[in-house]
Amino acid sequence: MSYKLLPKIELHIHLDCSLSYNAVKKLRPETSIQDYNQNFKAGESCSSLKHYIKCADNAISLMQNRESLEMVMEDFFDQLIEDNVIYCEIRFAPLLHIEESLSSREVVDILCKKMNILSKETGIITGLILCTLRHYSESQSMETVKLVNEFYDKGVVGFDIAADEAGFPLDNHISAFEYAHKYKLNCTAHAGEAKGAESVWETINKLKTKRIGHGVRSIEDDKLIDFLLDNNHHLEVCPTSNIKTKTFESLEEHPIDKLFKRNISLSINSDGRTISNVNLNEEYNKLSDLFGWSLQQLKQCNLNAIDHAFTSDEKKAILSQKINLAYRAL
Repeated sequence: MSYKLLPKIELHIHLDCSLSYNAVKKLRPETSIQDYNQNFKAGESCSSLKHYIKCADNAISLMQNRESLEMVMEDFFDQLIEDNVIYCEIRFAPLLHIEESLSSREVVDILCKKMNILSKETGIITGLILCTLRHYSESQSMETVKLVNEFYDKGVVGFDIAADEAGFPLDNHISAFEYAHKYKLNCTAHAGEAKGAESVWETINKLKTKRIGHGVRSIEDDKLIDFLLDNNHHLEVCPTSNIKTKTFESLEEHPIDKLFKRNISLSINSDGRTISNVNLNEEYNKLSDLFGWSLQQLKQCNLNAIDHAFTSDEKKAILSQKINLAYRAL
C-alpha cells in the first residue's frame, strides 16, 4: 500500500539535518546533486554517531540568517506534507545559528514565527524543541533552556539534549534540566544510542525525563525495560538513523520489533531526513517489509506518540480522532 495515505505523528526530527536538495540549491546555487549526496548525507563510510553529526555541518553553515532559516522551514513543511505528517515537533540547537549577525533569541523568534505561519496555512500542528548539546558549557545550556521558557507560549514546546552522547558527560546540563522542571517545561533527552542501557539509566536519574530520544539500547537491560514500562516512559525511535550511525549493523538487527512486543511506548521517526536519506513513508514501509508490521501496529505507534506529545489535551484528542478515523478507513 501507499504509506502516504496514513496520517503520521513525528516527535524526533532535526531541522538542520533535513534540508532537501532544492533548499540547498537555492541557498548555494553551485551545489550539484553529486555534491549534495556526498556532503549532506551520511554515506556508506559513516562509522559512528559522531561522524553522523558531522554531516550536518554544511547545512548549518547555510542557516545563519533570517532568509535562509525561513526558507529551510518552508522546505521542511513541504517534506511534512509529502509524508502526510499531521503533528510534528521540530528540534534544533539555536546556538548553532549565530555565526553571522543573529543572536540566539533572534534565531528562535524567526523560526517560531515562520513555523506558526506555515502551521496555520497547512493545518499541520507543530512545535519547536530547543536543543542544548553534550559538548556545551553549563552557561550555554542555561541560555538555551531560558529561551525555551521565554518562547514557551509562542511555539516552543520543549527542551532536549543532543550530540555526542559517548564523548561528553551530563554534568554541565543538570542545572538546565532542573531549571526546566522548576518552570514545568517539557523535556526529552537523547540517550541509549551511542552508549548502552547505562546511559538511559543515567539520563532518567539525572535529568528526570519521561521521553528518551532513541533509547533503543535499553533492550540490553531487562530491568530497564521493566522500568520504562512501569513508569510509562516513551522512546522516540529512529530506525534508519540507528543503522547510519552503526548503532546496529542492519535493520534486521534493530530492536524496535522486540521493544514493541514488550509493550514499550515508542514512536517511529526519521531523525535527519537528509543525513539518513529517508522519509517517514519509507520508515513505515521498511517496518512493514522487515517485521511484518500491520496497520494496527503502525497506528499504535502514532497513538503512543500522541500520548507523549508536547501539546494540549485538546489537540491530542483531535489528533487521535484523525488517526483512528484514517486507519479505520483503510
